[in-house]
Order: sequence, then C-alpha cells, then structure tokens
Amino acid sequence: MAFDSLRSAMRGELLEPGTPGYDDARVVWNGMINRRPAAIARCRNASDVVACINHGRDNGLAIALRSGGHNVAGYAVCDGGLMIDLSLMNAVRVAPTLDHANIEGGATWGDVDAATTPFGRATPGGLISATGVAGLSLSGGIGWLRGTHGLSCDNIIAADVGLADGRLVRASTSENPDLLWALKGGGGNFGVVVNFEFRLHPVAAETMFCAPIYAEERAAEILPKWRDYMAAAPDEVSGLAEFSTIPNDPAYPENTWGRRVVALATVYDGPADKGERITMPLREFGEMLLDFSGAMPYRTLQTLYDALFPKGRDRCYWKSTYLTGLDDRIIADILSGLAKRPSEMTYASIWKFGGAVQRVPADATAFGDRSMPFMFSLDAIWSQAADDTANIEWVRKVWNDMQQHSTGRMYLNFPGLGEGDTLVRDAFGAKNYERLQKVKQKYDPTNLFRLNQNILPAQAST
Repeated sequence: MAFDSLRSAMRGELLEPGTPGYDDARVVWNGMINRRPAAIARCRNASDVVACINHGRDNGLAIALRSGGHNVAGYAVCDGGLMIDLSLMNAVRVAPTLDHANIEGGATWGDVDAATTPFGRATPGGLISATGVAGLSLSGGIGWLRGTHGLSCDNIIAADVGLADGRLVRASTSENPDLLWALKGGGGNFGVVVNFEFRLHPVAAETMFCAPIYAEERAAEILPKWRDYMAAAPDEVSGLAEFSTIPNDPAYPENTWGRRVVALATVYDGPADKGERITMPLREFGEMLLDFSGAMPYRTLQTLYDALFPKGRDRCYWKSTYLTGLDDRIIADILSGLAKRPSEMTYASIWKFGGAVQRVPADATAFGDRSMPFMFSLDAIWSQAADDTANIEWVRKVWNDMQQHSTGRMYLNFPGLGEGDTLVRDAFGAKNYERLQKVKQKYDPTNLFRLNQNILPAQAST
C-alpha cells in the first residue's frame, strides 16, 4: 500500500478513506469545505511530523497542515494529498518562572488558557477557544489583549520547525532569526511548527467584558461616539463594533428576535472593577436593547463566542480590509453595504487598533506595518449551498466598494477563499513580500508548503 512505510514510521495513526475516524478527521470549521485527502496523518510528536514531510515530498503529494482547522479558506485539508493533523499534539507546559510557556503545534487557545490562567497568566489569543494556536498566530492573531500585549505573533519567542528537507530546526533570536521573523505573520509557508515558545503576561482573576447591544438603525449615531471613546481609551481597552442579528432563541428576550444590532464588545485588561468604571461610557449611548456586560475570568471570556461558530455546521466566506480611518463618510459606506446583507446569520466587525499593536515597528515582524487604525471584516455565514452565490457576491461587492477607504492591505486570517492573484502580495506590502520570498527560498525552495496564503520562493516569482 502507498502509505504502509509512513504508517510503520509513525507513533500516531494514519487514516485513509473508509477507515474509522477518517470522515470526522477531515472536517474543518467552514462547512463549505468538503475535501478528501488520500491520507490523514494524526501525529503524536515531531518525528511523526518529519516522517510525514519526507513521505509527502518524496512521493509528490500535496501537503495540508491542520492545527485547529479554523481558517475560513479551508487550507487545513486537501483533495488527494496528505493531511498532517497536529491536533493530538496539544500539550502546554508553563515554565516555573511563569514568564513563558511551551505550546505544541496542535494546541488550541482553549488548551493554552486552561494551562496558563490557573497561574494568573495568559498570552494574546483569538476570540474562539477552539481556534488553533498555530493558524491564528502565524498570520498575526488579533484578540482581547492586543492593546496591552500586541498580536499573538508578537509574543512568539521561539519555535521548533520541521522543514521541507526533513530537518528539525529552532527559530529564535539567536538561531535562524530570519525564520523567526517570517513566522511572525508569514503564515504556514516555511515549515511545520511542532512547538512554540510564547511569552506570558499577568492577567486579572476577573476581567471586565463590556457588551452593550444597540439597535443597528442607531449605528450612524453610535459609531462616531464609539470611535471617539476608543481614540481616548487607555491601552488596557480593546474592542470592536460588531454587527449581527439576534436569533429566534430563548436565550434572548423574544421582543429582540430578528433585530439587527451593533454590539460594542470590549475588554479591559486589568482589575474588573476598574474596567467597569472605564468602559461605562460605552453603556451610556442611549437606550440599549440588551447588555451582556459583566466581570468574568479571562478563560471564560475566551469561550463566549464558541457556540456562535460551531465546527462544520455553517457555510462561511470572510474577507477583511484595513481602513485608513473611520470618519462619517466611511461609516455611511459601511452601513450602506451592511444593510444589503442577504443572511441574518452574518457578522461584520470594525476592529480598533492601537496601543501595543501599533508600537511594533513595521520591519520587526512579517506582519508588517501597524499604522492602520481600524480593520473591517465581513463575516458572511449561511446554511444552504443554494445561497452561496448571493452571500459570496455580497461580500465581494462590499469589500470592493470599501477599497476607496482601505490602506490596500488585509488580514490573512480572513482571506475569503484565498482567491486573487495579488492577494498575498497586497496583504504584506511589496517590501515585506520580497523579504518573505527570500526566506521562503531559503527554507522551502520547492514550495512544498503551498496550501496556505502562499508566498512564492524568490526564484519562482514572476
């Protein structure tokens, strides 16, 4: 059999079509994605990963890398190739000094928070606990602690990486520093990260989550107030203005069902009582439809969005763009586009940047320039395949319309389905993209790791 040698070399299991567990293992978060790898390698350790890399390379197989499987483009799974599934490699070890943690490449943010928060520590993650650490961090990582501690990628101290030639190397400030730089925003282009070392930070026993919900028809009034509040807020405040529709669910008052709303979801990184005082103005913009504000442990905060985005259920198409500002004209154009959304399951968010995120120099990480004050994300979600065209076309139209207000770059964790000949180059900017191409040429010259937001090796570029 084609995979007998690989199976015998692995401590983990190798699943092929028809074997128990195969269909469950190939499911990723976006329900639009339905691909069938020739084999799924559920790795247990770094040697399993290296054996998979060697087998895929030597047999000309496409290689997909799965950590949490949350990327909306579905890069974690492929048709006819080898899926390297790291989800069993999810150990998290907190250092006795409590200043850093070693995190295996298949861990989720839920795994990390469970290990670090009992010690009063955290590192910036995302907004959904089932998201993989690797996928989120390697393309940036925007979460609730960004104002005080930056992006997830800013907190990577070092990484152990399986390369295309079968070597296992360390990337740090003293070993392969060019690779460490590239991992901080450059995606899964350079190898398979089997272990991360992340910086840890103190986190309060309880964190203030401020979440007033206002009627969307008042958004033209609310957003300027939110913008001005966020401009003056301290670094400890991180948040977003999020548009959605209240579902017909007993968890919500029946008189709110079907109402389109804007939520000013905000977190204060510090003592909850202080956070409640500082964020209170967000709850004073007139009548609220609902208010989900309250103090809670950071670990609980990190799970609040989990139920809204279940694995494999919904069809999703997400795109993003960085905005030059949020003046009244930009607000009007955002609201005009959102009014036409075809699905009431859709979310759209305006993310505020500042603080520690913007203090990182543009050339310090592959993520690049941090001067953008806001990001606008269009998170179309729907249930039926018959509605694919309407939702995808709506996102693309609004995204194209917003380019007049864009810096020209986008966040590669929200890349649509990865389409567009210049998408990746535009996302990084020309200077950083050229530098990334040189790193790619050094560590993956044949572009073995290409099922991602792909960066072409320097010699293969056109």
